[in-house]
Amino acid sequence: MTWQSILADAVLAVAVLTVAASSAGVLVMRDVYQKLHFVTPIALVAPVLVAIAVTLREGWSEPTGQSWLAVAILWIASPVLSHATVRTARVRECGDWRIRPAAPRAEKDA
Repeated sequence: MTWQSILADAVLAVAVLTVAASSAGVLVMRDVYQKLHFVTPIALVAPVLVAIAVTLREGWSEPTGQSWLAVAILWIASPVLSHATVRTARVRECGDWRIRPAAPRAEKDA
């Protein structure tokens, strides 16, 4: 085994631990807004670690380029999908995604 393969295995282990810890966080949190915070490392951090491991194993080659292209797509799409998920949860919860102004209070006569 070369040092690259050992380092790639270590990076993959960190990626697996990141996904496991984030999944545990998703299970423990109460609502969708809290759970979404724990999905972010799964969507953004773990793919970068996997791409680093592929780069360490394969060097700069076609599979490496495909891995980094997939990471770039995830980095672009993940915030958009998170925003859409939160907006959908808000619509289901409140009927509309916009914040409604509070009803005006009646002034007390002195």
